[in-house]
Amino acid sequence: MSSNTVINSAEFTSEQKEYLQGFFAGIGQRGFSPFVGHTAEGLITNDPASGLPNQAIESEPLWFNAPVSDLSREERWKFEQDPFTIWEKLLQYSNQNQPPTEDDRFRIKYFGLFYVAPAQDSFMLRLRVPGGILTTHQLRGLAKMAQDWGSGRADLTTRSNLQIREFQPKDIVRVLNRVQSLGMTSRGAGADNIRNITASPTTGLDSQELLDVAPLADALQAYISNSPDMYELPRKFNVAFDNGGTISVVADTNDIGFVAVEVGEGRSVPAGIYFRVLLSGITGHRQFAADCGILLRPDQAVSVAAAMIRVFTQHGDRTNRKKARLKYLIDAWGVERFLSETEKLLAFPLIHIPAGECEPRRPIDRTAHIGIHSQSQPDLNYIGLSIPVGRLPVAQMRSIADIADRFGSGEVRLTVWQNLLIPNIPTHQLATAQQDLTIAGLNYKAGTVLSGTVACTGNQGCRFSASDTKTHAVSLANLLDERFPILDQPINLHVTGCHHSCAQHYIGDLGLMGAKVGDDEGYQVVIGGGADQDQGLARELIPVIRFAELPPKMESLFAAYTQLRNSEESFLTFTRRHSIAELQSFCNLQENS
Repeated sequence: MSSNTVINSAEFTSEQKEYLQGFFAGIGQRGFSPFVGHTAEGLITNDPASGLPNQAIESEPLWFNAPVSDLSREERWKFEQDPFTIWEKLLQYSNQNQPPTEDDRFRIKYFGLFYVAPAQDSFMLRLRVPGGILTTHQLRGLAKMAQDWGSGRADLTTRSNLQIREFQPKDIVRVLNRVQSLGMTSRGAGADNIRNITASPTTGLDSQELLDVAPLADALQAYISNSPDMYELPRKFNVAFDNGGTISVVADTNDIGFVAVEVGEGRSVPAGIYFRVLLSGITGHRQFAADCGILLRPDQAVSVAAAMIRVFTQHGDRTNRKKARLKYLIDAWGVERFLSETEKLLAFPLIHIPAGECEPRRPIDRTAHIGIHSQSQPDLNYIGLSIPVGRLPVAQMRSIADIADRFGSGEVRLTVWQNLLIPNIPTHQLATAQQDLTIAGLNYKAGTVLSGTVACTGNQGCRFSASDTKTHAVSLANLLDERFPILDQPINLHVTGCHHSCAQHYIGDLGLMGAKVGDDEGYQVVIGGGADQDQGLARELIPVIRFAELPPKMESLFAAYTQLRNSEESFLTFTRRHSIAELQSFCNLQENS
């Protein structure tokens, strides 16, 4: 890099230009690189000729591949100060009990802390729980933290994760210290980072699974934690590991989904268990992840994930936040170029094998996250608890920990359905465990609709949401379950507060997206969505409706379903075989009768 780099932008003062001029001159003299050569069991190359971006930045004042003057606001904030170097500011905000400035509000998200005003004048903490596996010690510690400094509850999320709300600025440092003392982390849980690594919640327990993927979720998290460049992404990034078993982890909604598959004898590769790789899921933008045509050995998955993330980091759009997800890089390049760039960072070739050479995925049971189910281990069971829209009070957190210790193995499993499982309960202790759960007010049974209901935070905790999603979701689900007790097929209700679609309304049998109707809270209603083997984007049923007017419409629709369905026909199949006009007419049956 030349020390004569010229920085021209009307948006920088003369002092800022002088500082940046010196900054780039300094990194040129030091041979600075935002990347360090990385290896992962010899599977990632550090050969400078390989294409790994481990050479000095050239003469242009660039932040990755974009001129500084063209960067989005958030990228400039990252350029001006590494978010992980603001610990002294965190101490200052805590000591003064003051909310952060706008730029630091963004940087603090890198610690998993979100200042959520104006919805709540406080911080929300988002954790990292790789694979969704928690120990009872950790659950009790989080309960104490929520009681001492927070809202008195935790919220289970659709990424098999936990959030705790209503922390005041004065407590944020002690919150982070407490998380660390529990052997957990929130580092990189927000902003432009790899989000919680999800894995099939019954991995290692499921008699139908092909592979225990929990070690891979842990390995990828460890790789992220120990690789600084894994925190330099242009936008958020989702990764999932699917064990090929009974419960879905909705891998096709992730930026990268690793799905375990079986290859039989007589194929292009030796028979065994492998991964198919799905790319570019982003359902908020109406796209599922698609099979990219490669087959991986399980021991290659973490290395491929790291290499793909690095390609995205180096080449993702840093000028337009709306185009900064992996989808848009692959849209611009095509899958083949993306895979070629990925392969340059690997010490092994990618094997291109058609999906047709793999056995079909085993059936998914959409009800298996609730209730009592046998494990692959003899005489052991897990109990799936219904936690409506993920709200879990402190008292119940402690009760779950006690029951998991007394009857299980001291762990709980979080799911993408905003509930949790208690595994490893001996058959002879099931009845007593059930009694204790009932005494604690915890349910292992739920109505057909409520058991498949998920909802984002809503306007009680998010400034983007147009509606109180959690309250409305539970109210509507309970109404339909009470009105139609004969429902015997799984039905997923996804309620999200805005177009960001944190609750993935486009993949619900029934999906609601918050909208204002005058001064009232309302929703756009979509129908017929699904993931995995039911993959499909929901269609718009009602453009917008006040929530107060929605329940009778849904009662009419479900009445039509129960009366007109074919034998054992699911709600999803019923809605997909009817036109939108027909479904709209069903919604008005009560009015027309």
